Amino acid sequence: MIIRLRAHHLLCLLTFVGKGYNPAFAASYRRIVARLDEGEVIELVDGPDDICAPMLGEPDHHCRNASVTVRDAQARVDIARLLGRPLEPGRPLALTAERITRMRAAFAAGDIRVACAGCQWSAFCTEIAAQGFAQALLTGSRLSLPGGCGTPD
Repeated sequence: MIIRLRAHHLLCLLTFVGKGYNPAFAASYRRIVARLDEGEVIELVDGPDDICAPMLGEPDHHCRNASVTVRDAQARVDIARLLGRPLEPGRPLALTAERITRMRAAFAAGDIRVACAGCQWSAFCTEIAAQGFAQALLTGSRLSLPGGCGTPD
C-alpha cells in the first residue's frame, strides 16, 4: 500500500509523539507511523492526505485552508533542497532511516522549518527536537537505504 502525504506532514512526522487534535486523529496517525516504519512508500499529494482523514468530517477544518497549502509549498521546497530531489505530487518517496536522520538534523537546526511558522504545534515540536527526538514514534529502524530493489528514490 501507499501512504498519501502532503509535504508539510513530512516535517510533522519527525516529531510526532502520539498527541493530536483528538483521540481518533492520534490513533490514525500512530497507524500511519507504524506503516512507515515497516517501509511503506509515500505518495506526495496536494491537499488533504491520510493524516488529515480523521478530521475531514469536521466543518471548516484547517486541512483545506489556503494557509496549509502555503505550508505544503514551503515544506516541499525546503525538503527537496535537503534531499536533493524534486518533491512532486504523485511521485513516490521512500522515507529511509538515512533520510529521517538528515531531516531531523536539519529540522533541529531550523534549516527546514519555514513551513512551521505560525503553527500551533511549533513550540511543542521545537521541544521534541531539543530532546533529540527521543519521544518521537517514527524510528526508521526497520528501513533501508534508498536505491534498493524496488525502492523509489
